[in-house]
Amino acid sequence: MLVTGIGLSGQIKLKSSKVLIVGSGGLGCPSAVYLAAAGVGEITLVDYDEVELSNLHRQILHTEDDLGEPKVQSAYDKLHCINRNIRIIPVNQLLDSNRMKLIMSKTKYDVVIDGSDNVATRYLLNDSCVLNGVPLVSGSALQTEAQLTVFNHQNGPCYRCLFPVPPPPETVTSCGDGGVLGPVPGVIGVLQALEAIKIIVGLNGLLSQRLLLFDGINSTFRNVKLRSRNPNCAVCGDNPTITDLIDYEQFCRASAHDKVGNIDIVDESSNVSVQELFKQLGKKIVIDVRPKVQFEMCHLTHTVNIPFDDIIKADGVLKIQQLINNITVQEVYVICRRGNDSQRTIRFLHDTHQDSMMDLKNVRGGLHAYSQYVDADFPVF
Repeated sequence: MLVTGIGLSGQIKLKSSKVLIVGSGGLGCPSAVYLAAAGVGEITLVDYDEVELSNLHRQILHTEDDLGEPKVQSAYDKLHCINRNIRIIPVNQLLDSNRMKLIMSKTKYDVVIDGSDNVATRYLLNDSCVLNGVPLVSGSALQTEAQLTVFNHQNGPCYRCLFPVPPPPETVTSCGDGGVLGPVPGVIGVLQALEAIKIIVGLNGLLSQRLLLFDGINSTFRNVKLRSRNPNCAVCGDNPTITDLIDYEQFCRASAHDKVGNIDIVDESSNVSVQELFKQLGKKIVIDVRPKVQFEMCHLTHTVNIPFDDIIKADGVLKIQQLINNITVQEVYVICRRGNDSQRTIRFLHDTHQDSMMDLKNVRGGLHAYSQYVDADFPVF
């Protein structure tokens, strides 16, 4: 209340406000902490997932004592301890169009904070906010970089104005796959709370029509000017063609969660089990197509690391051909973390170098399956 531009009236606005936070992870946790501490009257937390050990370096509301507990319940317990004078509503659900409609019909939110980690949910939240006239504070973080903006506010663009068509699913990397340095989403989550407070109180300087880019390695912030609302936008334009929420998983051709899904793009005859792999270790060439950093963390003996990203370039293919030229065995096994990139490798090599490749076998389930069915001491991540 002592801050110029906020005062008693601003604190009353905060007390009377309602904020929806989607995601109780690396972005949602710090956002929720600062909004609860600021005295936001009602905070609804939506997340479908449970607390995992690999979350704890970035999801600061959760502890080892919460492992296996729904994230929203864990977050509720901590936030309730920070401020018992506000209402916190945990919603342990995976969002889809019907559930989003129900949530938005029950409460008139002042701000929605997007702390999700997948494209389908981003489009869902964007369209819902546009249709309900609610500002959307959108953040994202991956590895050591992050970005932040405010959509659907002060004649600024919505998410669809900038990205009318979703990206190909195979080009999208989540934190679970690509990793993230814990403080990076923490920085963005705190700034999301700041933007939400500024919207509620009515302060100037919002990130509407601006994109904030954060480089965690160099500790630099850059502002990129965004265009204003696109009058031809399908959802927020002058003559919108989208007037109701749609099936966003179908629209994006991707799941509305950040869990790694299993693909099936090779013939069954091209698959081998992890048990068969174990029998053949040291007898046949096994190519591990994970990134170098993952291979250095842990790998099986008698395996060769040629990352998938290198394989789709000439260098990786050349290395594989050199390996094949120096051996007499008929089969080459390909393995990765979960059995997806190994299939992509085989499909790519068969499609582009069919005449020069030997019999490539995909290790079904990858190293996760190896740890589960062969060696429980082999580390997984």
